[in-house]
Amino acid sequence: MIRILIVEDEQAISRLIQISLRNVGYACDCAFDGKAAVQYLESTSYDLILLDIMLPEIDGFELMEYIRPYKIPVIFLTAKNSVNDRVKGLHLGGDDYIIKPFEIVELIARVEAVLRRYHKNDAILRVEDVEINTESYSVTKGGVPVDLTLKEFELLVLLVQNKNTALFRETIFSRIWKTDYIGETRTLDLHIQRLRKKLGWQEKIKTVYKVGYRLEVKE
Repeated sequence: MIRILIVEDEQAISRLIQISLRNVGYACDCAFDGKAAVQYLESTSYDLILLDIMLPEIDGFELMEYIRPYKIPVIFLTAKNSVNDRVKGLHLGGDDYIIKPFEIVELIARVEAVLRRYHKNDAILRVEDVEINTESYSVTKGGVPVDLTLKEFELLVLLVQNKNTALFRETIFSRIWKTDYIGETRTLDLHIQRLRKKLGWQEKIKTVYKVGYRLEVKE
C-alpha cells in the first residue's frame, strides 16, 4: 500500500488530509513539526511527502535539504504564494506546489499525478502468470491477452497495488468510480465477478464480510 507522510503543523488541516487520503486507499502518518518528520523518515519508508513550508523550528525548505537524499517525491503545501517561494521550492526538488486554501479533490488529483510520474518505471505489474501494463492498459495471462473494460482494468490495478490488504467498498468506489459509496453494491460486485471469471481468480479475490474485497497473493 502506498504510504504518505503529511508534515503540517496545523493539526486540523493535517487530520483532514489524513482522513481524506485514507478514504481513497492511502496509508498516512502525520508529523506536526520538522523534528517529528525526521523521526518518521528514519523509521518508515514513504512513497510521497506532503510538506508545509511554515513549520516550527525547522521550516519546510530546510527540511527539504534533509529529505532530498531519500529520493521521495514532495508536494509543498503552503500559504506562501509568491513566485520566489514557488520557484525556490521547485528548485530544492519539490515535485509540485499547492497554495492554501485548497480543495481536497485537487490535492488528491495532484497526489495521484505525482505518484504516476514517480512510478513510471513501475508500469508492469505481475501476479504469478498475470502481467499488467499500466501504460498500454493491457493484461495478459500466461502470455495470452485478456480483454478487460476500463473499469475492470482500473479495479484490477487497485487490487494488485494493495494485494493482501482488505479494501473497503467506500475506498473502491471513490478510487474507481470517483463517487461516494451510497450502499449499492451491484455495480462493484458485477465487476468483481467478471474479473474473477476472466482471470480465473475465483479463489484469489476474496470477499471480506462487511468490508469489501481483498486480493490474496502468496509472497
